[in-house]
Amino acid sequence: MIAFLGTGLLGSNFVRALLQKGESVQVWNRTPAKAQALEAYGAKAFGTPGEAVRGADTIHLTLKDDASVDQVLAQASAGLKPGATIIDHTTTSMPGAIDRTRRWAEAGFPYQHAPVFMGPQNALDSTGTMLVSGDQDLIARLEPALARMTGKVLNFGPEPGRAAAMKLLGNCFLVALTAGTADTLSLAKSLDVPLADLTTLFSTWNPGALLPARLQRMSGGDFSKPSWELSMARKDTQLFLEAADRAGRHLAVIPAIAVEMDKWIARGHGGDDWTVIAKDAVS
Repeated sequence: MIAFLGTGLLGSNFVRALLQKGESVQVWNRTPAKAQALEAYGAKAFGTPGEAVRGADTIHLTLKDDASVDQVLAQASAGLKPGATIIDHTTTSMPGAIDRTRRWAEAGFPYQHAPVFMGPQNALDSTGTMLVSGDQDLIARLEPALARMTGKVLNFGPEPGRAAAMKLLGNCFLVALTAGTADTLSLAKSLDVPLADLTTLFSTWNPGALLPARLQRMSGGDFSKPSWELSMARKDTQLFLEAADRAGRHLAVIPAIAVEMDKWIARGHGGDDWTVIAKDAVS
């Protein structure tokens, strides 16, 4: 028996996928109607976390944050089957994941943090990526079931909080990418470039393919052999700013990047590779 606590967009599709695989699933959600809607697919909805976990060997959580995970698990604790395994897919802090792993193990319940890079459709299709770290024996036991829920399980080793850290790093990149894309779209509007032309550019030239080499260059610490000098990158950045200003359009992240570039130019790095702006981050 499986219990699923938190049946929003992601959790509800996890549940539907489990039901399609023949699993018996008991569900709870803070908004009861969301849990009750899953009864049409074969789940059994309960009014409290404690009721939903009763008799379950495995409890999955897809909640909001550290506070909600701690609160819901506290509410569920009275109904937990001795030795039941807790698998938490919530994006949480690293210290929170470490603390819960320790506390629940001491209480006799294996706790595995397993955050995901999966949207609702991925959860329904059992595709995407799930991250784990911590007790390697526990992970080996859980991995076959977790692999059925997702396209790939990435194991980051024995440190309990490493999966939480990797999830935050991935989300940081997504936030930066989205903000940068928003600025690119604003600049395209400023330059009267249609979206179709921008799509053509990025369909042919994929800057994402540059990421592994960019990470290696930035972490290597040698910025003395530039492929794009910082002073030239700053010149182009000024062109972005001026074009947006003429069109009366707002750029969210480019102005902050310009300030950072100016700081490093003032330190005498104008002739270095422009990735020198990451020097403090990797040193």
